Amino acid sequence: MAALVFSGTLEPSDPFDSAVLIIGQLRHLAKLKFDEVQLKFGGKVDAETFATCINSLHPSPTDQCSLWLNGATVAALPVKCSRHNTPSRCHSLTKLVKSCLAGGQEYVVIVCERENVFASGLAVARALPLYSAKSGSHNIARKVTVEFIVVDEDKRVSLTPEDLECLKVAADGVRLAAKIVDMPCSEMNVDNFLQEIQEVGSDLNITPKIISGEELAEKGFGGIYGVGKAATVPPALAVLSHIVPNSTETIAWVGKGIVFDTGGLCIKTKAGMCGMKRDCGGAAAVLGAFRTAVKLGFSETLHAVFCLADNAVGPLAQRPDDIVHMYSGRTVEINNTDAEGRLVLGDGVSYAVKDLHSDIIVDIATLTGAQGIATGKYHASILTNNEKLEELCVKVGRSSGDLVHPVPFTPELHSQEFSSAIADMKNSVADRSNAQVSCAGLFIMSHLGQDYNGAWLHIDIASPSYSGERATGYGVGLLASLFGDRSLNPLLRLVGPTGAVNNGVAMDEDVEDGPKRMKLI
Repeated sequence: MAALVFSGTLEPSDPFDSAVLIIGQLRHLAKLKFDEVQLKFGGKVDAETFATCINSLHPSPTDQCSLWLNGATVAALPVKCSRHNTPSRCHSLTKLVKSCLAGGQEYVVIVCERENVFASGLAVARALPLYSAKSGSHNIARKVTVEFIVVDEDKRVSLTPEDLECLKVAADGVRLAAKIVDMPCSEMNVDNFLQEIQEVGSDLNITPKIISGEELAEKGFGGIYGVGKAATVPPALAVLSHIVPNSTETIAWVGKGIVFDTGGLCIKTKAGMCGMKRDCGGAAAVLGAFRTAVKLGFSETLHAVFCLADNAVGPLAQRPDDIVHMYSGRTVEINNTDAEGRLVLGDGVSYAVKDLHSDIIVDIATLTGAQGIATGKYHASILTNNEKLEELCVKVGRSSGDLVHPVPFTPELHSQEFSSAIADMKNSVADRSNAQVSCAGLFIMSHLGQDYNGAWLHIDIASPSYSGERATGYGVGLLASLFGDRSLNPLLRLVGPTGAVNNGVAMDEDVEDGPKRMKLI
């Protein structure tokens, strides 16, 4: 496990003892003066060698050049960046950092513009997972120091202590979320997840509200209870609440936390079941993002709602043909026990409306395998009842590095997929070839209630939540940035709605007692 430190200045180091990676876009590296980085080389690299190295870089899409054995490397990020990509090129940055990390004490020097500092910092965090079950892995002392050279045309910009605090807290949130997703259910069951929630609550001086086991059934949470009732560890609904007196709005983040998904009685294939420990990625993202937002100063009331269950097989398992009574009051005929995420989230968003009286609700989940087909491995699929929120989420996704792309929002065309002869609806679609990602989100939306007039956003992160065999911590940066205009931290505000990506999104004008705020209605 590596310690991760962020710095706005460069400290002297020697590649013999501490490897250094200097990384950035070629146009920024080309403007870098040797005097600015000379102290990283311990006298082992001269100006001519450094200049020759920079001139030899021809990224396609990336390129790297060794300056001194494997101890000093310069790497160039891709030159091209399409309109649906992040200008930070953070996905390539993560891959390059992973390939160049040597272990021990080392440095990563990132050369970038200030608006890309946040996404670049989180990109390094993704390359340093916290969880490992390899023998001896905890006995290795590692420290990675990320140093920034921030360029603004030909000037250099200094990062403030508030900027560095934002990077540290957000990176910790990303690594926390990734750790939870990486851990197997034997170590991260519902009770273990509740412990993680309680630890974050203790850190923030917030006591979580927890409803679990039979109490869920008694209180009407048929969706969560039905999914998890066959497991050894009972299901739970947990809530962390950051209450701000005289708050002008209430925001709820609702996360799907299926700690393992067998598919239930509609059991998955042996190959399809591998990796289902990752089905708690939405709840993990909410926990990391909530910790980040509150620690950096969140000016409005914010709730984190965790819908936790182990979709296990057993004598008590939910069956196809069962009728579930949801917290919303609607009834659902089960036609696929492997469409369980929407059931727990249906209860979660209903609770956010009925009990928390939320004005804005965001649910985030590893919901459908179809998401990866629809929008790919890098872009989460988003569905929302609010066009401004959709537009905003796409732009903030680019600035935070957690990319998103909309799927069709047409409930009048797709809601009929859930028609049931004996209940209000079924839980899985009649036609699996008809916009599965949209339909799954619409199921969740239907449990907000017909009287709900607030903004709702659904984020399906099934594919972006992991890369290879590792979790990415996806969603922490996105959620924190999406509401960055509610933050007191200037760097989070920069990547949020009122920052660099605020183009064409309606904003409230500055008022005497507060900053600009996005308009959603």
